[in-house]
Amino acid sequence: METGSPHDRRDAADTGTTAQGVEPVWTGLPPGLLRMRRLLLVAWLGVIALTGGLLLGLLVGPAWAAFAVLPSAAAAVWGWVLLGRNWRSWRYAERADDLLISRGVLWREETVVPYGRMQLVEVTSGPVERYFGLAGVQLHTAAAATDAAIPGLDPAEAERLRDRLTELGEARSAGL
Repeated sequence: METGSPHDRRDAADTGTTAQGVEPVWTGLPPGLLRMRRLLLVAWLGVIALTGGLLLGLLVGPAWAAFAVLPSAAAAVWGWVLLGRNWRSWRYAERADDLLISRGVLWREETVVPYGRMQLVEVTSGPVERYFGLAGVQLHTAAAATDAAIPGLDPAEAERLRDRLTELGEARSAGL
């Protein structure tokens, strides 16, 4: 059961209680990431269908060129659904001592990054992400296995999260 906006959704079935006995408040990814990924899916599959159609039309005959559209259309429908499920599975929660990042549909992965272990927090945004008004947060720790990323955030939220995580990381590591 999801409540609230996509940015503040909580899934009560998947959240366990923390050591303090309080459920984390999960934040989902903005819908702009889903729009960007679906547009890229349709664009790439369109290029593949066009290329396949041209090759079939030149090598076999013009009537066969239409058959290049069928696999691309099926892949677009399948990818459209999978991208939606993947987008809904991504979420993160800021707790008192660590950051939780959860993702995955079939294989659920939950990463816990303690604030005191963070060495570097960076905001990244490629040209396509900038066009859609998105940015990602990349977390680096001493152990490469616990490095984590949160893709597709609003740039203001990514900067806020970077600043907060950096501040908490400095405060937690000062006591070591």
